[in-house]
Amino acid sequence: MADIINLNQARKQRARAEKSAKAEENRVRFGRTKAQKAGDAAETARIGQLLDDSKRD
Repeated sequence: MADIINLNQARKQRARAEKSAKAEENRVRFGRTKAQKAGDAAETARIGQLLDDSKRD
């Protein structure tokens, strides 16, 4: 026989899990130092310049 669950508790537990996942995603996205962001921007610019320089006309 199936276990009986409280739907309110299940809904709240699912909301907590989604909120936790969103918080983890935000920590990864926004939890970086200014130097790390600048380094990534410089790397992206360097790669973009390398691709532009290797294009043929």
